[in-house]
Amino acid sequence: MEMDRNRGGKGRRGRRGNHGEEQGRDVHLSKSMSYALRHGANKMGLLMGTDGFLFVEELLAHPQFRSYSLEDVERVVATNDKQRFKLRSHPKDGRLQIRANQGHTVQVMDLDLKPVLTGSPDCPAEAVHGSYLRHWSSIQQHGLSRMKRTHIHLASGLPGEDGVISGMRKDCDLAVFIDVPKALADGIEFFWSENGVLLTAGDAEGKLRPKYFSRALRLRPTRCALPLQ
Repeated sequence: MEMDRNRGGKGRRGRRGNHGEEQGRDVHLSKSMSYALRHGANKMGLLMGTDGFLFVEELLAHPQFRSYSLEDVERVVATNDKQRFKLRSHPKDGRLQIRANQGHTVQVMDLDLKPVLTGSPDCPAEAVHGSYLRHWSSIQQHGLSRMKRTHIHLASGLPGEDGVISGMRKDCDLAVFIDVPKALADGIEFFWSENGVLLTAGDAEGKLRPKYFSRALRLRPTRCALPLQ
């Protein structure tokens, strides 16, 4: 009965405020974990294995994460719409570990990546990289670059299409499509991450050259094809 009496007015607004505050904390935690697990573990004094995993208890003991609990971490991992993180029990002692599924600038040797083979059922005819129109002139001339990351990220389709949960930022206004079989034929390797992102280190210079582009689209304000040359 107490809950019924509190449903109107201030009570309802209060709960909305608390929910919004929790969502804000979760976004901050997700971004902080992404930085630690993809880029900053060593700088932060966190011991990461060659497989990209570190112990959750050590993460939570760091000053940046002391205001968060194990339940907070588990909730962010479970509700992240792009499935950026993976939790597991350590195979030997059962202690809980966490890692980022992709996006690393630190070298991670074993991310449980699945190689893409020419002609295999999971080899896409094309994959798409999301970027921004302000970079199109450079991309058109030089190709896509992995920059400081270990891989170039590609999606199996555009955001919102069936089964596409990750691979590009939602605010991208440029989509560059890659002829995956053509690149594979030239010896460029591709891998599927656990959360369905197609990853490639590119060529020896860390690039996917324009010759592998199959098409390009401007996504906003209206969708239209862009000339490749």
